[in-house]
Amino acid sequence: MDTIREVDRPINSARRDVLKKSATLMIAVLSRAGPAVTQEKKMTDTKKPNTLPSLLTSDDVRAVSPALEYYTKGPLGSLWKRPGLSPRDRSVITVSSLIARIQTIEMPFHFALALDNGVKASELSEIITHLAFYAGWANAMSAVAVAKDIFRQRGIGIDQLPPANDKLLPLNEEAEHATFPVDL
Repeated sequence: MDTIREVDRPINSARRDVLKKSATLMIAVLSRAGPAVTQEKKMTDTKKPNTLPSLLTSDDVRAVSPALEYYTKGPLGSLWKRPGLSPRDRSVITVSSLIARIQTIEMPFHFALALDNGVKASELSEIITHLAFYAGWANAMSAVAVAKDIFRQRGIGIDQLPPANDKLLPLNEEAEHATFPVDL
């Protein structure tokens, strides 16, 4: 076992490799580099069996699960063509789910698709802000790291996004005292 710094217990080498890849991916996302830049080895490389890939290709998926590759390319596409929801509504649901689950690998594709399906940049911005309070601040910040590149690529500026509103609604003193009759 190796140690990265002086600690009381050694750090498992597989865990160290996963932490290093995670840190590399985060640095790449924050510095606007794509996941392909951070990929050290393909999933099929057998030299480090305990490391996680940072990007999967169709070939990688097929090598492990041909059925999953089939469903990814086939029936999943027909899901988006079902008549019950518009592509725009499906995009709103999908980006919300990806943000709530911190699925950053799929965010760039689906954020761009959402904009192509009629979701406005201002709406995507509001979805991210809204989910910060319901899915977690870190989830929303991860989405911001992805959306900033999509916005930059499409020339979407801050003037197209909803501003922060510092003006709060007035306090209803009567209702507050009816709910909490004793001053705290």
